[in-house]
Amino acid sequence: MSSRMWPLPRCHIPLWHAGTSTPRNRGGGWAVIMVMTALPHFIHPAPGEGWLQLGELALAFGLSALVGLEREFRQKSAGLRTYTLVGVASALFMLVSKYGFDNVLDEGRVVLDPSRIAAQVVSGIGFIGGGVIFMRRDVVRGLTTAASVWLTAALGMACGAGLIALAVATTIGHFIIMLGFRRISHLLPRDHGARAVGLYITYRDGRGLLRTILNRCTRLRFTIHRVRVEQAAPPIDPDTLNDLRDRHHDTTAIPPDASTPGMVTLFIKARGRRPVSHLVTVLSAIEGVTGVETDEADSDPE
Repeated sequence: MSSRMWPLPRCHIPLWHAGTSTPRNRGGGWAVIMVMTALPHFIHPAPGEGWLQLGELALAFGLSALVGLEREFRQKSAGLRTYTLVGVASALFMLVSKYGFDNVLDEGRVVLDPSRIAAQVVSGIGFIGGGVIFMRRDVVRGLTTAASVWLTAALGMACGAGLIALAVATTIGHFIIMLGFRRISHLLPRDHGARAVGLYITYRDGRGLLRTILNRCTRLRFTIHRVRVEQAAPPIDPDTLNDLRDRHHDTTAIPPDASTPGMVTLFIKARGRRPVSHLVTVLSAIEGVTGVETDEADSDPE
């Protein structure tokens, strides 16, 4: 009998090849492994892993995505992805709090308190909310966005706890507040008897910014009572600027025919229906404006 050895047939697995290491192939293989591992849990779900809990997660996904769409449309710092992640994660926290410890419970010996994880979610969400609040030139921004993130966490917790009606009603209330109250606040009467607020605006000369500043004020429905140029710094000639750079060991030279525009400080008296802080924010965003200050503190806390 011949002792010839027959070669083993090669097995080609379509998920990934041993000789390739592309991220797409590796990702596809791991995805199939994850699906095959989780498939028995979907066929024979354990307590707390049924279609009801999956539906609660899906509802948290949808409601938080709706809230995020509104903020994404307004180009806020926290948008669709942030809100959806917060809502789904909060729902999962609540589901884990309700069903994740059934196998360690012993009647009369171990007591489950789902409110403990809920309390930690409320405390921890403050870090995300604090990350979207910032101050720019004495104007606080992001308070409404932070409050919306906090509300989205509550939506996810409500969905995870099975309080579906409360979650849907709160989502409707969110849109009423964000869309309806904005128009109501613009229609509220303002105290027109108060004196106008003075603004000191510093900008670069030679760019036609005076017309732009006044146009922005009128677009925001502010009435300009006085316009005065407080001071205008003369342009710095190239030789002086090069001399200053030589003293500070800066090798960047200025051509002799170049000119550096001076700085202008403009003083205006303005009064309008909107908070002065909003006008300060808009004027500060103009390219070429280096500073905006008021002669009094804005009384509007928002």
